[in-house]
Amino acid sequence: MEKRDFLKSVALGVGASLLPGPLRAFGTKETLRTAHVGVGNMGFEDLKAIAAHPNVVVTALCDVDSNYLKKAKALFPKAKIFKDYRQMFGAISNEIDAVIVSTPDHTHAPVSLLAMENNKAVYCQKPLTHYVSESRELRQLAKQKGLITQMGIQVHSFYDYQLATLMIRKGAIGKVRKVIAWSNKNWGYDGPLPQGKDPIPETLDWNLWLGTSVEKPYKEGVYHPGNWRKLMDYGCATLGDMGVHIFDTPYNALALDLPKTITNNCRTPNGFGYPERNEVHYTFEGTPYTTADFEWQWYDGVAGPKISPELILPKEDELPGQGAMFIGENGDRLLLPHFMQLPKLIANGKYKDYDPAVYDPQNTLGPPVRDYKNESLKHYHQFIDSCLGKATCSAPFEYASRLTETILLGVIAGRFPNTTLQYDKNAAAFVLQEANTYLKGAYRKF
Repeated sequence: MEKRDFLKSVALGVGASLLPGPLRAFGTKETLRTAHVGVGNMGFEDLKAIAAHPNVVVTALCDVDSNYLKKAKALFPKAKIFKDYRQMFGAISNEIDAVIVSTPDHTHAPVSLLAMENNKAVYCQKPLTHYVSESRELRQLAKQKGLITQMGIQVHSFYDYQLATLMIRKGAIGKVRKVIAWSNKNWGYDGPLPQGKDPIPETLDWNLWLGTSVEKPYKEGVYHPGNWRKLMDYGCATLGDMGVHIFDTPYNALALDLPKTITNNCRTPNGFGYPERNEVHYTFEGTPYTTADFEWQWYDGVAGPKISPELILPKEDELPGQGAMFIGENGDRLLLPHFMQLPKLIANGKYKDYDPAVYDPQNTLGPPVRDYKNESLKHYHQFIDSCLGKATCSAPFEYASRLTETILLGVIAGRFPNTTLQYDKNAAAFVLQEANTYLKGAYRKF
């Protein structure tokens, strides 16, 4: 079932329309009524962060797991509860202004698309989508309908990352010829495929959890609540989880577009779980902030990055477990640890002191913040303030879709180990026809 057919089948009951126009802020409203789809784990944190804004009224809570709903309902007893987001839109669409999507990756696009068909502002957790075709569809629909959108990459609004962006754009290390980025997390699975099935918990609607994805038997501890990121049908591996955060600042600072080539050195695909170790090499067209031959190297898994002279730190310091190294054309470097640490400037093999005011003379960033709880609210509340006509989102779907597409191309390359895939960004297609199969997926009726 194609995505558009899926949307049409559910939109008939909720009166969706396609009306292009300017961004739809709710500037005449004093409050923003929010609906939260997915309220467990990260969704619960998203719920609390959004609700911390004084102008938010939590109107609806939706989750396929009644345990999560119960916990969220205890915090917001006046909110209406649902387990099926389609029924939520059918019942109370006119009572909702904005939708927060905090579900597993494979349901990001179905929920977000239906919300936008109902003219709702959308805050969607990262990565934006599970398939490249979905990212492009979300971007197109958001633009067509003039909707306010934001992807949930909270560190995008953190002081350290914004400072690094200013430093790169103001030439702290000259033009950048290479970025090396890494995460020592392991959201892959190299083990055996699960066998048989287990009883579905009474608290879980397994059919709704699967959503539009292929039907599979329930196995305890394999999918819900936490391991879906490792699996091809539902998540996007370490690259789609931590990679979005760690890619974001270099990708944004260097004004990159979609890559020209992608190569993933990893194990042979097993059709079920992502590789536990990925080494992904990208090439991009040059920008005003890069050399013409700019390249990007990504490593994930517990082994960390391959140590090269470009990654050796002064004073024999150890690399952080996650981060990115910008390498300038003249050999100067900028290390951006992940997270809550200032960027470190390295010249001639030594750390180089710098004054942030040189790169931020108007003090637009304010003082450094070392309180994650409070700083993480910035990104959420920027979305709320944008909906109320008081701010502008810094990670709208226009940007988030390109970043996500770049990430997903690296994930797809893992299905063709050690093969350089050439990508036509205008056609949204690989030269290798077989790889195009994985740019989109069929939607199951459920």
